[in-house]
Formats: sequence, structure tokens, C-alpha cells
Amino acid sequence: MLLIVTAFAGLAGLFSLLYVIARRIDNYGIVDIAWSYAFGVLVIFYAATAPGWPARRLVIAALGTAWSLRLGTHLYRRVMSHHPVEDGRYVQLRQDWAGNFAPKMFGFFQLQAASVVLLGVPFLLPTLNPTPGFHPLEIVGALLWLGAIAGESLADAQLAAFKRTATKGQVCAVGLWHYSRHPNYFFEWLVWVSYLLFALGSPHGWLAIIGPASILFLLLRVTGIPLTEQQALRSKGDAYRRYQQTTSAFVPWFPKSEDRGRRTENS
Repeated sequence: MLLIVTAFAGLAGLFSLLYVIARRIDNYGIVDIAWSYAFGVLVIFYAATAPGWPARRLVIAALGTAWSLRLGTHLYRRVMSHHPVEDGRYVQLRQDWAGNFAPKMFGFFQLQAASVVLLGVPFLLPTLNPTPGFHPLEIVGALLWLGAIAGESLADAQLAAFKRTATKGQVCAVGLWHYSRHPNYFFEWLVWVSYLLFALGSPHGWLAIIGPASILFLLLRVTGIPLTEQQALRSKGDAYRRYQQTTSAFVPWFPKSEDRGRRTENS
């Protein structure tokens, strides 16, 4: 419990400082970058201070930090390449919270700090496990992590390559994006499933289900697919609506024909 309290206190302070920076540069999208990097800070803190088997602490620290650096750097490039233009989601929040924006956004930043600690349970549990030797589930989790990171990296690279030559209003439907409207989100979720599998090799590992369960809810219902698709519909219109009719939203699957998609929508 002391580790969790200490972690939250430190992250709350860091996100408070980040809020001040975001106000100064007038771009609240930088919270996405900090959220991603914060997991690397958290897992290193747990690995350095928890009493578990050193080799296990080292492996979970490596998995968590590598993922954190990859995602955080990807978001840094995306956010800062558009700065001072802010991500459309935060532009929308400015409108939604117009009457009381500053305190609500500060609370939003603190919520990010809390979410990092909550979602960091899969990192904490293995670092507390003193049992020497790796459990088979830890090995399976590490292998799934490698596959998920490879899939997410490929999806990001395919989208970036498409954007370099695409004209305004075009929809990316190449590579993995031909089979899912959000393959990057799908593989991101698989990363969290891999952390769950790794944690299941430790006592109380089932508690780590909070990671993939929460991320799945956020991706499907809150800040992931809903907000991303609202923005895509605003910028791409009918082209994106046709894409929605034929292509799986999350899990990669074979696309439907446009005629079948229209029949499904009209039924």
C-alpha cells in the first residue's frame, strides 16, 4: 500500500506541473504523451523498490518501459508535429467544458495520474513476488507482448506511410487498416492482456484484469474509438461512413462488401 500511495503522490505532482505547462503552451494534448511515459516511470519505481525476485522485476520493468517509451515517443511526434494546433478531442473538451474549463481540465490531468496507478497493478504484482523462476504464464505473456508490440508498430507505420501521400478526406484502408478501423487500438489492448498473463504467475495476479478490462472499456466506449470516429466523420464525411459499414471497428476481420454493409445498416 505504501508503494501505491507514494506512486500516486509523485505522479499527481508531476501531472500538476504538466497542467501548468499545458496552459502556458495552450495545448492540453501533451497529457497523452505524459500518460504514456508515466507508466515507464511507475514500473521502474516498482522494480527498484519492491521486494520480489530480481530477475522477474527486471523483466517486467523492461516490458513496461519499452512499451511506455514506444507509445510515448509515437505520441510526442504526433502531438508536436501539429503544435500549436491541438488534437481534436481536446478542442471538443474546450467546447464541452467552456463554462468551467480550467478546474475541469486540472481534474482531468489528476485523473490521468490516478489511472496510471490503477492500471499499473499488473506491474506491481510481479515485482512483489519473491518466488524464484519464471511461471509458464509469464513466458506466454512475454511472447504475446512481443507480438502485440510488433502489430501495433506495423499499424502505426502503415498509417504514417498512408498519410504522407494521402489527399484530404481519404481514409486509410491499407494493410492492417483493411481489416480493422483501429488495429493500433486492438494491439494496444493485447499489450495489456499480455501484462495480465504475466501477472497471473504471481499471487493475486487476477487483480491485474483491471488493466485490460479498463483499457477495453476506454477504447470502445470513452476516449478511444468514439472520439476518434467522431473526429474522422467530421473530417472525412461519407468516405468514413462507407469505411464504417464495411470494416470491423476493433478486432481485425475480413471486410464486408459495400452492398452487404448497406444492407446490414438498413436492416
